[in-house]
Amino acid sequence: MRALSWALLAPNPHNRQPWLADLSVAGVITLHVDRDRLLPHTDPSNRQITIGLGCFLELLRMAAAEDGYRAEVVLFPQGSSLTALDQRPIARITFRPDPAVARDPLFALVPSRRSNKEPFDVNRPVAPEMLSQMEAVVRNGARFGGTVDRSKVLEWRTLTREALRIEVVTPYTYRESVDLFRIGRREVDANPDGIDFSGPMFESMHLTGMFTREMASDPTSFAFKAGMDAVYANADTAMGHVWLVTTDNSRETQIAVGADWLRVNLAATALGLGFQPLSQALQEFPEMAGPFRQVHERLAPEGGTVQMLSRIGYGPVVGRSPRWLLETRIINA
Repeated sequence: MRALSWALLAPNPHNRQPWLADLSVAGVITLHVDRDRLLPHTDPSNRQITIGLGCFLELLRMAAAEDGYRAEVVLFPQGSSLTALDQRPIARITFRPDPAVARDPLFALVPSRRSNKEPFDVNRPVAPEMLSQMEAVVRNGARFGGTVDRSKVLEWRTLTREALRIEVVTPYTYRESVDLFRIGRREVDANPDGIDFSGPMFESMHLTGMFTREMASDPTSFAFKAGMDAVYANADTAMGHVWLVTTDNSRETQIAVGADWLRVNLAATALGLGFQPLSQALQEFPEMAGPFRQVHERLAPEGGTVQMLSRIGYGPVVGRSPRWLLETRIINA
């Protein structure tokens, strides 16, 4: 239960928290995906959701080790499909007492890890050696890459900005995000997942009728334009970009990418860097084909899959994303 309570803090797409832990067998966690929490339009094959489950499993492993347990993981014990996740388990995790199990130094960064969705300081460059320090924590097979070169960063700003625009102007993909807006503290408390719009400014705008889902969906409204300015500001203030590439795209590889992505995020946290995934250009819906092709031509010219892409830089301190209580994520206890 302690390990699971830590694993809840793993990064995951749109903060969907798509994990369900079956505890019907003593000493064993059978991990399932909550199929009500998928993103069928922006993540049609559930690739990104699977990566989020990989982050969860890596954090579970770290937390178990802190208490002297080795988490032995068997992935997809009943098989899997590359088309979509289904009712079959994602993993079966058995806890074995092991006083000699190595504790992971990255675990100490977990309470401080964030996905920073605020603009970064464009007057504060990121030192190139920080890329090698992030690369050093990758150990599950993904190829790490990154740049803080100004000319290349400007190119990536342009590409990620365009990908953001496409996701928003495509009605069915934008609607998927709008449906997950949690506007104001009352909505966040009632549904502590999705996209959090809380805090004094959003509370005031919501109470005065200046920010609603309907207005956020109307391209002529102030709320829509302000929202676009905000997401563009994030893309436009990136001071570096990092990514992970794999030679294949199996479900097992996607889980391994999640483990490495969590580790890179924690390493960035240790360096004091803000970190925010910009995965729009990696999404596999038809309207995103142009940016998707460009990213793969740049980062995987000989083949493979660009699994994750993030901006880095120095940003303000931000709060933790909300989480569902552990009890809501457990079945058959």
